[in-house]
Amino acid sequence: MCELCHHAAAMPPFDAVIFDNDGLLLDTEEAWTRAEETLFARRDRVWTMEHKRDLIGSSGPVAEAKLERMLDLPGEGVALMQELHDLVMEEVVQEVSPRPGALELLQRLGAAGVPLGLASNSRRPFVERVLAGAGLDGAASPFGVVVTASDVEHPKPAPDLYLAAAAALGVDPRRCAGLEDSPPGAASALAAGLFVIGVPYFPDGAMPDGIHLRAGSLADAAVHAALGV
Repeated sequence: MCELCHHAAAMPPFDAVIFDNDGLLLDTEEAWTRAEETLFARRDRVWTMEHKRDLIGSSGPVAEAKLERMLDLPGEGVALMQELHDLVMEEVVQEVSPRPGALELLQRLGAAGVPLGLASNSRRPFVERVLAGAGLDGAASPFGVVVTASDVEHPKPAPDLYLAAAAALGVDPRRCAGLEDSPPGAASALAAGLFVIGVPYFPDGAMPDGIHLRAGSLADAAVHAALGV
């Protein structure tokens, strides 16, 4: 079931739709979890779902601080995050699966001629690798622009990624929809002025106040209706 705000019924068509990647479009979170478990095990610690809920959607600098706290290793955040990035890059050598409804939604939007963008809080090498693994790169890419944390000064929850994606697509961010699975991502899209659809990775996951639609998956009929497809 989804929760549609009272504005959604009168919502105008969008000039572009911008997707998050990890946990929203592609199920990279399983790969991240395996990498996180390894990072913790190397230090005789156990990775838990509470850690996962805390870390999901965090930008590099924020994740660094959280890892320092979780592992009681002050000052080692940069090294820990680099080690985690190296581990997850190994994990995603194998194919990464799309999230439920993702490919169909991309296909419907593309068929309707809606410009699409991707705005990811992950680094560009990771994003490029997982898109390639999912067959969404090169000539097969549905995206007019792919913006990553490597491309902006301030990643999510700052609005920079969504503002950059909208600018690259040549559209007003206030005429765009953004789809997100995490609180930092949704906050970023809201700050940029987008109509925000929240699809939490954890079904009971929190979302910031102000999102316009909450749904259980990208296959939800209300998501398709909100986007006009």
